Amino acid sequence: MTKRALLIAFHFPPQAASSGIQRTLSFSKHLGKFGWEPMVLSAHPRAYSQQNPSQLTSVPANLVVRRVFALDSKRHMGIKGRYLELLALPDRWISWWLGAVPAGLSLVKQYQPQVIWSTFPISTAHLIGLTLHRLTGLPWVADFRDPMLQRSYPSSTLQRKLYGWIERQTITRCSMAVFTTYSAMDAYRTRFPHLPASKFTVIENGYDEDGFDMSALPVPPTPQAATRRLTLLHSGVLYQTGRDPSAFLQALAMMKQSGRTDAARLRVVLRAPGEGAYVEALVHKYGVADIVEVAPPIPYREALHEMLAADGLIVFQGTPFNTQVPAKIYEYFRARKPIFGLVDSTGETARVMRDAGFHHQAAPENSEAIVSVLGQFIDLVAQGEAHIASDELVAGSSREHRAKQLATVLEQACGTQRAPAPALMR
Repeated sequence: MTKRALLIAFHFPPQAASSGIQRTLSFSKHLGKFGWEPMVLSAHPRAYSQQNPSQLTSVPANLVVRRVFALDSKRHMGIKGRYLELLALPDRWISWWLGAVPAGLSLVKQYQPQVIWSTFPISTAHLIGLTLHRLTGLPWVADFRDPMLQRSYPSSTLQRKLYGWIERQTITRCSMAVFTTYSAMDAYRTRFPHLPASKFTVIENGYDEDGFDMSALPVPPTPQAATRRLTLLHSGVLYQTGRDPSAFLQALAMMKQSGRTDAARLRVVLRAPGEGAYVEALVHKYGVADIVEVAPPIPYREALHEMLAADGLIVFQGTPFNTQVPAKIYEYFRARKPIFGLVDSTGETARVMRDAGFHHQAAPENSEAIVSVLGQFIDLVAQGEAHIASDELVAGSSREHRAKQLATVLEQACGTQRAPAPALMR
């Protein structure tokens, strides 16, 4: 009998504001290799504030995808960006629940999946998973790309209470809870000590090999050794809290003033930082505009191409994100380039980097430490002696490998809950 899994995900092509689409998309592409036929229950594209229709070409042609009614309370039920909080509880896409539950029941009746999988963010996805689990009796795997309740999020008292309720219901009733980092899993085990440790597991993010097919893109020119200028790249969003580039840019200014580097020897690209004007202002404030380029967003495949062309890669991940690992770190591994980490040494990203052999790390707010470690890093990159990911690490970081891990979790979930099929499925 064909085994089927119903995947519930808000972030799915053509949504373009979150890299979270890659996790569900890759599972939907690769689960079939490991004995599971996926189908996806997602939101109507109108609910997405940003869309990238080109991502739709990555969706498997034979994949069942049901996109259902959903609105964004801020954009569709607000006035000049202001809206009633009651219309956005537990989140701005609660209306998705209204369309997703009947559509999910229809999918269960038509295709008779053996298991339900839902992924957070957003919280409504787990609310849909909870509802369908209660109505159908199917085992349920809850995926947490981020922890739901964090120290400063949600900030609204009412929203926080609802998040807490959904989180407790999810952790208690799901068959398996999956996290992207070990620190997040450990935190949940500590908070729910009455539940068996075997209920919690980790499937990290990864990279998709398909994205690294560069046959259709031009090969970047290789500079002559005599005119070699190293390029360091950070690809992705920066924030004023947790990923603030201020100390890094100050460190570059200090290195420039001391003669340790200059524009003839070093180029730094900050690709798609989000708050471009803020970052540009910092670049000019510290007088490093001749070294640092603040670059606009480019298509995903071109961004991967840029990683392959760079001499070294930079990751920002400060203390507020200590339980998270940015998905780009696995793409950095696949690019087989040296990696410089502006990270909290006690955070999960720092641990993942150290375990992979990348030890050039400095606290993102400490410009003096950055100067010291970055100088060493640049010297090793220039000499061709900087560490790069091993073949074993690259293979284990692929999203195909992650799909294999999920297939095992789905099997475990079905084994832990063998309830009789409800009338709906007969």
